[in-house]
Amino acid sequence: MIIADPKPFGQVKEYIKDYKRVLVVGCGTCVTVCLSGGEAEVQLLASGLRIALGKNGKNPVILEGTVQRQCDEEFVVPVLDRVRDERIDAVVTLACGVGVNFLADRLGSVPVFPGVDTTFYGASAGQGLWAELCAGCGNCITAYTGGICPIARCSKHLLNGPCGGSEKGRCEVAPNSIDCVWQLIYDRLKKLGRLSELQNLLPAKDWRTASDGGVRRSVREYLQEPK
Repeated sequence: MIIADPKPFGQVKEYIKDYKRVLVVGCGTCVTVCLSGGEAEVQLLASGLRIALGKNGKNPVILEGTVQRQCDEEFVVPVLDRVRDERIDAVVTLACGVGVNFLADRLGSVPVFPGVDTTFYGASAGQGLWAELCAGCGNCITAYTGGICPIARCSKHLLNGPCGGSEKGRCEVAPNSIDCVWQLIYDRLKKLGRLSELQNLLPAKDWRTASDGGVRRSVREYLQEPK
């Protein structure tokens, strides 16, 4: 199972402050179980955004929805339909980073913003093949890279552009099978009309929120029994 923690409310509010019609979408599996991105959390975040932005003199339309999963095509179709039919101009997803990437890959010119920080994963005993889209680093930067994670999808985890081995949009590690993620980020930001943001340098990564320091835990203290 994938564990995630809610992003600070102020960050999410800042992401969407200039948009008029925003869809907040929850996921009915992992993040519902760990109480960070299910239907209840969608309602809470959407209500908070309406109140906070209303106090600032802005009154965007904040819509809500939850699907069973945001990492399978058949489950996100209703989200894609709503974005088109209801003229949504921004999406905040409370799914893990995989959901952010999955929606961003399918929503064209509509930006997708993370509402949670993906932290770590449980193990799957199932048989199959998956492509890694999120490293679970605990400090999601996809708001600045078009909803695409360079930490997970760059073979060298580069944060400020491609290496010298990138050629014709392919990664030198496996040019026949791996896209250069920075080419994908460039194309995505260009489509969003945000290409100038590539001139902003991302700071050195603080890996303390990732896999250092032993076993990581996500705590909901109000659910713990008193000691």
